[in-house]
Amino acid sequence: MATTSGRRSAKLLQRIATLTPRLKPRPAVAACDWNPKSLQFWRCLHHGGDGVLLVPDVGRERKTSGSRQLASEGGRLPSSSASGGLRFATSAALPAVGAKVAKAEEMIEVSVDGQSVQIPKGMTVLQACELVGVSIPRFCYHSRLSIAGNCRMCLVEVEKTPKPVASCAMPALPGMKIKTDTPLCKKAREGVMEFLLLNHPLDCPICDQGGECDLQDQSMVFGSDRGRFTETKRTVLDKNLGPLVKTIMTRCIQCTRCVRFAKEIAGVEDLGVLGRGGSEEIGTYVENLMTSELSGNVIDVCPVGALTSKPYAFTARSWELKSTESIDVTDAVGSNIRVDSRGPEVMRILPRLHEEVNEEWISDKARFSYDGLKRQRLSEPMIRRPDGRLEAVSWHDALEAVAEAAHQVKPEEMAGIAGKLSDAESMMALKDFLNKMGCERIWSEGDGKSANVDMRSSFLLNTGIASLEYADLCLLVGTQLRWEAPLVNARLRKAVRSSRAKVASIGPPTDLNYPHQHLGTGTETLIRIAEGRHPFCAEFGRAERPAVIVGSGLLEHSDKSAVMAAVEMIVKHGNAVRDDWNGFNTILLNAAQAGARDLGLVQGARAGNKEIKFLYLLGADELTPADIPADSFVVYQGHHGDRSAYRADVILPGTVYTEKEGTYENTEGLTQQTSPAVPTVGDSRDDWKIIRALSEIAGVRLPYDTANGLRARMLAVSPNLLRIDDLEPPSDFSFTLKNQFPSTVALSSFPKAVENFYMTDSITRASRTMAQCTAAFFGKRE
Repeated sequence: MATTSGRRSAKLLQRIATLTPRLKPRPAVAACDWNPKSLQFWRCLHHGGDGVLLVPDVGRERKTSGSRQLASEGGRLPSSSASGGLRFATSAALPAVGAKVAKAEEMIEVSVDGQSVQIPKGMTVLQACELVGVSIPRFCYHSRLSIAGNCRMCLVEVEKTPKPVASCAMPALPGMKIKTDTPLCKKAREGVMEFLLLNHPLDCPICDQGGECDLQDQSMVFGSDRGRFTETKRTVLDKNLGPLVKTIMTRCIQCTRCVRFAKEIAGVEDLGVLGRGGSEEIGTYVENLMTSELSGNVIDVCPVGALTSKPYAFTARSWELKSTESIDVTDAVGSNIRVDSRGPEVMRILPRLHEEVNEEWISDKARFSYDGLKRQRLSEPMIRRPDGRLEAVSWHDALEAVAEAAHQVKPEEMAGIAGKLSDAESMMALKDFLNKMGCERIWSEGDGKSANVDMRSSFLLNTGIASLEYADLCLLVGTQLRWEAPLVNARLRKAVRSSRAKVASIGPPTDLNYPHQHLGTGTETLIRIAEGRHPFCAEFGRAERPAVIVGSGLLEHSDKSAVMAAVEMIVKHGNAVRDDWNGFNTILLNAAQAGARDLGLVQGARAGNKEIKFLYLLGADELTPADIPADSFVVYQGHHGDRSAYRADVILPGTVYTEKEGTYENTEGLTQQTSPAVPTVGDSRDDWKIIRALSEIAGVRLPYDTANGLRARMLAVSPNLLRIDDLEPPSDFSFTLKNQFPSTVALSSFPKAVENFYMTDSITRASRTMAQCTAAFFGKRE
C-alpha cells in the first residue's frame, strides 16, 4: 500500500510540475471581444492559477439597443464625434485601465464542439464557448463578479484531460479542444444538479423566484425525476437583512454571488460564508442589517429564491406582469429600469442593461419606492374655499380660477418653479405660458440665485459616468457622492479597485465605501489647494487623468461664485481639462435639473420676494413657508399631496413618470424618455396638456396641440433634448479666470445636499418602504 501510494504521489507531483508553467501569474491582459450572450465586451485580468477576473472593458464605442458598449481599440479611444466617442475629448489616447491591450500575436485558436475560433489569450473556456454561441449552464459565475468556481455546473470536457473541468475558471490554452455536449458532460452536470437539489426545498409553488429561477431552468434540462438520497434535508435559519431583502436561506446553494457583489460592487462586507462542508451557509458574521444603498441588487444576482424582495413577496407571478422599459427619476443619473405592472398598479421595478449609465444595477431608492406611486395621490382638481378647505371641482372651473388670478396681477409679480421630477415637455410648456403672460421668472428646484447655464460644460458631468473609470485621481468638492448619485459612486469604486485610482474629498465626512482621503470640510481647505499651499496640490499635478466633481449643493452656497472660481483654478493648474480629457464635473441632484437649464429655466429672483403675487408650482415641493408670501396666489400642479399642496389655492392633478411619456436629461447630458406603464389615476392629466388647456382659457393659446408639436418647439430651443439615447457633447469648457483669484471668500463648511437618502422627493416621501428604510438605516449611514 505504501509503494502504491508513493507511485500515486509521484505521478501527482509530475502532473503538477507539467501544469505549473501554464498557471504562472502573467501580466494583466485586456481582451476586447464581443459577447453575444451578455451584450458587452470584456477585459480579462489574469489571477494566476485561480482563474480569470472578468470586468467590462470601456474603450471602444458600440451601440446596441440604445446603449453604447465599449471595448479597447489598439489602446486608444476614438476621437470625439457627433455620436459621442470619448466624451467631450477631441483626440483621446487613454489606455485600458490596469491592463495592456492584446496584440494580434496574442490571439490563440481553440476548438469548441468542432468549431474553430480565434480568441485573445487569457480568456476562459466559458468565454470561448459563449463567443461561438454555445451556452454553458452556470450558477456561481457572473460576468461582473470575480470567479469563484464553486458550483461546478459549468463542467465541460477538454481533450486529453481525464475529468471534466470547470469552464468558468479554466483559462483557454492554444489548440485546446473543448466539447460541451458529450455524454460525459451531461452526466457530470446531472450529478452536480443532483447534489444541488439534495438540500433544496420543494417550495417552488410559493417561491417568489418561480418562473425566473435559474435552478428551475437548469433542473428541467439536467435534473432527474427522482433522487437517490433518503437523508433529511437540512434547514438554515433566515437572516434579517433589513426591510428590503427577504431571506429564505434553506434554498441557498452557496454560489456566493451575493457575498462577492456586496464586497466588490457595493463595498460592504456584511455577507460572508460561515461553516464548512454540509454546514456551510451564507450569513452575517454578527447579526446586522445590510447597510448598502445598492443592497437590492443581490436579489437580481441570486440564481435561486434564497434572496427575494420583501415588498414584492407573495404579490404577483412573473407571467402575470406587463413589462415596460423606462428610466428612473429619483436622482439625476437616469438609470435604465423595467417597470413591471399588473392592471393599474406597478408591482415592481427592476434594472435594465445600459453599460454607460447604470450597467445592470440600480439604487434601492429607485427599486423599492414604487409603492409611493399610489399613496397620497392627487386625483381631481381642487380649489381652496374662503373657509380654508379644499373642494373638488371640474377641470374647467379650476383652470378658470387660475386664469382669473393670473390676469389680476402684473407680469413682474408672477413666478413659476419646476419641481425635481418635471419632464422637459411640461417645463417647456410652463415657460412658454408664463412668457406669453409677460413673466420671465421661471426656474427649477435645486438651482442657486445665479446658476451658470451659458455653457453646458459648466453644469454637466463632462467626463461621463462610464469614463470616470479612467480617472487616476478624483477630488470631490462639497458632495456626498454615495448618497447623491450611488451609481456614479460605484463607478469611482470600480476605478479604485481596478486601477488603484486615488480619491480625495472636501466636504461633509462620508463613508464612500472605498479608500479615500478626507482633506477638510469647507472653503478653507479648497482655498489652500487653489493657491498651491496644500500637500494635495503636488499629487493632483502628477495625475495623468485628474477629475474634479463638484456637488450641486454648492449652488446654494452664500459665496458660490468665489467657490467655483477656486475650483476652476484647481482644474486649470492641475491640467484637468485638455483636448484628450475633460476632468471638470458637476454632479446634479434632480432628474429635471439638466433639462431645465437647457430650456432656459434660470432663477431670476427668490420666490420669497414680497412682490410675488402669483406663484405657479409645477411639482415643486421643496419650498418652505418663508419662500411663499402670505398674500400670493399659489397654483400647485403635481401628482402627490406633498408639502406645497397644503399651501395651494388651486390644485391641478398631474401624472407620475410611470404614467406618461416624458423626456429627461441626466447629469452627463444624455437624453432619455420614460414610457407609460400604467393608466393615470382619477382625473389627472399629463402636465403639458394641463398647461396647454390653461393657456387657451387664459387667452394666450400655446401654438401646439400634440406632443410632437411641443417637441418641435423643444427642438428649436434645445435640439439635444430630441436626440434620445444619444449623448450631445457640450462645447469646450472655458475658464472664466485669468490667473486671478478672489481675495475674500466666506470661510464655512459645505452643507449636506441630501439629509435622508431614502426621502428626497414627493414619491419617496409617500413610500411606506422608504419610511421603513429611514427608520432602520437613518443615522447609521454617515
